Amino acid sequence: MIYDLIIIGGGPAGYLAAERAGQAGLSTMLIEKRYVGGVCLNEGCIPSKALLYSAKVYDSARHGEKYGVIAGDVRLNHSAVIERKNKVVKTLVSGIRSKLKKNMVTLVEGLGEIAGRSSEGYEVKVNGETYTGKRLLIATGSMPVIPPIPGVKEGLEKGYVLTNREILDLKTVPASLVIVGGGVIGLEMASYYCSAGSKVTVIEMLDHIAGYTDSEIGEILLRRYQKKGVEFKLGAKVVEICEGSVVYQAGGQTSIVEAEKVLLSIGRKPVVEGIGLERLGIELEKGRIKVDGRGKTNIPEVYAAGDVNGESMLAHTAYREAEVCINNILGKKDTMRYNAIPSVIYTNPEVGSVGETEATAKQKGLDFETAKISMLYSGRYVAENEDSDGICKVLIDKKHRRLIGVHLIGSYASEIIYGAALMIETEMRVNDIKELVFPHPTVCEIIREALFELK
Repeated sequence: MIYDLIIIGGGPAGYLAAERAGQAGLSTMLIEKRYVGGVCLNEGCIPSKALLYSAKVYDSARHGEKYGVIAGDVRLNHSAVIERKNKVVKTLVSGIRSKLKKNMVTLVEGLGEIAGRSSEGYEVKVNGETYTGKRLLIATGSMPVIPPIPGVKEGLEKGYVLTNREILDLKTVPASLVIVGGGVIGLEMASYYCSAGSKVTVIEMLDHIAGYTDSEIGEILLRRYQKKGVEFKLGAKVVEICEGSVVYQAGGQTSIVEAEKVLLSIGRKPVVEGIGLERLGIELEKGRIKVDGRGKTNIPEVYAAGDVNGESMLAHTAYREAEVCINNILGKKDTMRYNAIPSVIYTNPEVGSVGETEATAKQKGLDFETAKISMLYSGRYVAENEDSDGICKVLIDKKHRRLIGVHLIGSYASEIIYGAALMIETEMRVNDIKELVFPHPTVCEIIREALFELK
């Protein structure tokens, strides 16, 4: 059988593309080497949120006195947390498998490798078998960056150095945990394991945490983490990892910090090796598959979506990229846009961001105006939060008076930020947003309130 479409990689981009292709009547094969759902569902987004929610419930119970709730002997059962996490993942994986089956997608589990091109289409080998597809979608995702730090290789082999995969399956809570990298993954794991009882230290090479997050919001998050008990070594470089300790340099001095476990969290890179890209001559750019706005590579009828194209390594971006690819395969003109993709840090408090920050707006030479407002302007926020350092910041294009950026730290940020993304995507003007009726009392009202702070 010759398939209309073969997809290599069963993560968010791959499985959603398979569903959409199947729904449209295309004969579709999906190849996944490890777990359907990919890193996001099995080793990233979903399992980490399950852990973070357990920590949030635990922290709420421990500090309920400020809300008039007195709890007794409150404990966090880490093994039960991991067990529940696994149940959540299993449920969602089953749901994806069910959808694939419903849409007549052929699922093959094994390592897919491009074998070449024949007169009938593109050939892909899996488990010793060769399959042919008229079109090919590469969605092989990403993998952790493993830095060339002395001791890392040995640590990974012995189990005291971890990646995102192993940290989510620890059987016991380590007495001390050093996290190398203060980005999203590192911060979320710092949040959980600090609540669970670890002495957590985050070592970050930059002078700030949370990557490209608005600098002021990043500073607030840093203070909240420090208050919680997490230690930070900023502007620091790890020079060696030993069993039981990490050696780092900062300010011209060399120091050692205790570490029962070490989490590597310095970033991810596209999976482009070992899948046969060279057999088709697929063009790479800076270690990622180069695509145009339609998801097309330089080879006819070959597409790439998700982390492997390196455009925006987020699961929700992958979903949309997959749809763009399938729409173009079906002859429907569709183009990917990246100007209004929201990002979230699911810690407590949550951070939500979309669009330009003050730093990126300045870099681009945009003529913009900024307004900032305390989350205390939200009645619901005040009713539910004793901590009052949350803020909402908005950026607008001065000439057209359109919203170009929204950044907030506080409860429900992850659920609110999509509304801001919609406003930016549709190029809403400030006056249009002011005329919208937001439900009251809600935290999302803070966006409207912030706009009234503009000149």
